[in-house]
Amino acid sequence: MVNVSYVDTNLMSGATYIDDTGAETFVPAMYNLGDMSFVLMSTALVFIMIPGLGFFYAGLLRQKSALSMLWVAMTVMSVVLFEFFFWGYSLSFSTGANKFIGDLKHFGLKDVDIMFAGWDSATPIATTVPALLYCIYQAMFAAITPVIACGAFADRARLGPILIFAFCWATIVYNPIANWTWNVGRGWSNIMGGLDFAGGTPVHISSGTAALAISIFLGRRKGYGTETLAYRPHNVAYVVLGTALLWFGWNGFNGGSAIGANLRAVQAIVVTNIAAAVGGLTWMFWDWRLERKWSVVGFCSGAVSGLVAITPASGYVGTPAAIAFGVVGATACNFATSLKGLLGYDDALDIFAAHGIGGMVGNILTAFFADNRVASFDGSALINGGFINKHWIQLGYQLADSAAGFGYSFVVTFILLFAIDRIPHCHFRSSENDEAVGIDLAQVGEEIQFLMVPDSFMNDLEAQSQVEGKSMGEGSPSHSVSAHDVKGGLTETTTLPEGRHAPA
Repeated sequence: MVNVSYVDTNLMSGATYIDDTGAETFVPAMYNLGDMSFVLMSTALVFIMIPGLGFFYAGLLRQKSALSMLWVAMTVMSVVLFEFFFWGYSLSFSTGANKFIGDLKHFGLKDVDIMFAGWDSATPIATTVPALLYCIYQAMFAAITPVIACGAFADRARLGPILIFAFCWATIVYNPIANWTWNVGRGWSNIMGGLDFAGGTPVHISSGTAALAISIFLGRRKGYGTETLAYRPHNVAYVVLGTALLWFGWNGFNGGSAIGANLRAVQAIVVTNIAAAVGGLTWMFWDWRLERKWSVVGFCSGAVSGLVAITPASGYVGTPAAIAFGVVGATACNFATSLKGLLGYDDALDIFAAHGIGGMVGNILTAFFADNRVASFDGSALINGGFINKHWIQLGYQLADSAAGFGYSFVVTFILLFAIDRIPHCHFRSSENDEAVGIDLAQVGEEIQFLMVPDSFMNDLEAQSQVEGKSMGEGSPSHSVSAHDVKGGLTETTTLPEGRHAPA
């Protein structure tokens, strides 16, 4: 049995560790309450990004499959939080780790609650917060990453197998990449000198590439290449809400990665917001150039792309560089959305374009703009920097890290999908009937919106439809919503005057 009693001294705080033999060891803990408060707040901010991502995805889809994306966001988060506390933290950050993955020294968070900086610490980069706090903060990163990837299951996958996939993917894809990137002095990329402040490779490249593998493995949705899938986002307000929550939470995602309330955290938050703003405006400009419309969805997509691009660099670059990350990141992601048409895969939410390409762009730009002066804003970090500091080899490090993350995530994700799909009753692809009806009703049994229409209104609408049908003739196109549309809510499309289609 292990007992810990907290004591205070004039110089430091700490704990007396009492082992099973009764021997006592005083363990100094140079905690900073301001840093602890900041990381706790950042943990909450990253958490709010997960339902934000669910709303972002739900708004972009047809109504009949929107609720399932919110279901995916919350349930996958729960599964991966359990995985991270079960063995994910140990596999990612244990002190007995090799260059690829950790061991099970901290299985079930064993001893993590009594870890202090400087004493066999399981907190590899934090010096003023306890390991347990660093653990819950990193757990949010682990949770949101497969949620990003699982958006690729939208509209055509059974929900149960997704949870099995999420647990296994976090274990064999996310944990190793997190270890080689962030386990200081142990992971191969970290030893090499790769720079990734908040998750360009562990979060974005890995999830975006996994989404690509999922899209290819599942195959195209029914109606791919026809007007059936040329639908508008069913609820742009959800897209805006999701973007706002993501942007808000990203301040903790990037700023909190400084693991302290210091100038480096402030700098990370500043460049995060600049990149998001510039990215949103850039994407909106590209959409206006083609459509002559100021697209709200375009702005939101660009803001997310800017946030993705700045993520690996946020603790390394100066303020002016954030503009480049926003412009280049949003432009690259915008044009990358055409890849699915060229290559023939069906990525319903353009996850690979936004996160896979955005993460790679961010990693590469980090090699150009990383500044050792900015990294030292926390008072302790020492890096060689990038091209700004005439450290030319940094580009090679960034390319190697990006390529490894891309290749490893794609291959292992595809193998994992194949293996799970062969388990009885665990096939991923939904039936054609479920796909036609919608994943929400077919598998969740609930709807994201439910409209109760009085019978009197329906009778009047049916009568009006019959009168209009007679007066317009059978060959005339209808520009109104039919009574069947309102009653059933299961029609694929509703014809609009300009010839485009709204989601069911």
